[in-house]
Amino acid sequence: MAQHPPPNRPIARIEALDFLRGVAVLGILAINVTGFWGPSLATFSPTIPHSSPGSEWWFALSFVLFEGKMRALFTLLFGASMVLFAQAAERQDADPDMAQVRRLLWLMLFGYLHFALLWWGDILFAYALCGLGALVFRQLSPLQLLGIALPFYALSQGVEALLDLPGILTEQAVLAGTAPAAEVAQQAAMMGRIADSLTQDTAILNAGFVEAIRLKLGQSALQPLTTTLSTFTETLPLMMTGMALLRLGMFSGWSQKRLALIAAFGIGLGLLPTLLAVQWLMAHQWPPRAMFAAIEHGMALPHLLMSIGYAAGLVMLFPRLRTTAFGLCLTAAGRCAFTNYIGTTVLMGAIFSGWGLGLGPELPRQWLPAFVMLGWIAMLVWPRWWLARFGQGPLEALWRRLALPRPKSPHPNRR
Repeated sequence: MAQHPPPNRPIARIEALDFLRGVAVLGILAINVTGFWGPSLATFSPTIPHSSPGSEWWFALSFVLFEGKMRALFTLLFGASMVLFAQAAERQDADPDMAQVRRLLWLMLFGYLHFALLWWGDILFAYALCGLGALVFRQLSPLQLLGIALPFYALSQGVEALLDLPGILTEQAVLAGTAPAAEVAQQAAMMGRIADSLTQDTAILNAGFVEAIRLKLGQSALQPLTTTLSTFTETLPLMMTGMALLRLGMFSGWSQKRLALIAAFGIGLGLLPTLLAVQWLMAHQWPPRAMFAAIEHGMALPHLLMSIGYAAGLVMLFPRLRTTAFGLCLTAAGRCAFTNYIGTTVLMGAIFSGWGLGLGPELPRQWLPAFVMLGWIAMLVWPRWWLARFGQGPLEALWRRLALPRPKSPHPNRR
């Protein structure tokens, strides 16, 4: 059995983490592209804001392969990066906790600016706040971290899913025409709220750059905070799990056999309920209340299983792909994940938003996979060239400099 390093022992850069991060940042675009293209609720259903031929199959494919899994994988890797950053701070004789606080506060600012200036779907602000929470648990052993994180995740997500169940049953009764008048009115009120949200989001999407900022801040200036509060029961335990998995050696020390077993177990157990869910949702024409429940909490456990399975499978494959052109590009894309994440927002905003080409929802939804491919190419082509000359991505270098300033050189006359 591979031995994992003790918590205070420095760990060199783990290239497999960069490779996984590259896969995750590409996979996230497969989901986010819908939010760039149309109103925020379009990410929940292929029938919002309207149905179009062929769009259901793309939505179903991305739901099975990417929805929730890439976000979970990215969050696990963020937790792992917190451990590595703390060790880097210690190597520079800096206080690791204060360095982490600076790092996360700067990320909070970057995240809010990302939301306010560019796109409603920012995750960096939530990562920063939840990272401050994860920092409290940094000194715990890996088993202690998992012993807190996994039960908390399963319990919180499971309770939320159970609380959503009555609403799903009510919706089905309304759609079947068997619900009492009060439940019909309740469903109609929800559809009215959906219509209001679509109107507000479409106005922002079609506005010019300055007007979009004004509308966004006027309508939902606190959205990054409310998003954090609604997702911390997912984000915080996943970060803690990532911290534990790094220190247990999953990304650098486990055998191929163990990785293969975890990959098969995680993907297999997570894929079955995901396929059953998408089959039911498609057969029932993607009912909105059920879609919200499935994406927000109902599929949380399958997402976690598949994300850990993905992680194990990718770590297992990395030695075979490490020196290939594709593997090198993915690893470089992962090293520049922060820049790629923000850069993708700029690229997709320039295509879909009113301050850019303004293609938006008028473009048929079934064309979105082509823009995913465009974004993937963009994220893969530049990082190797940049890293060969500058060593870090531009936003990565700025963020690290702000969080962990270079140690001052000793005075030349000082002995």
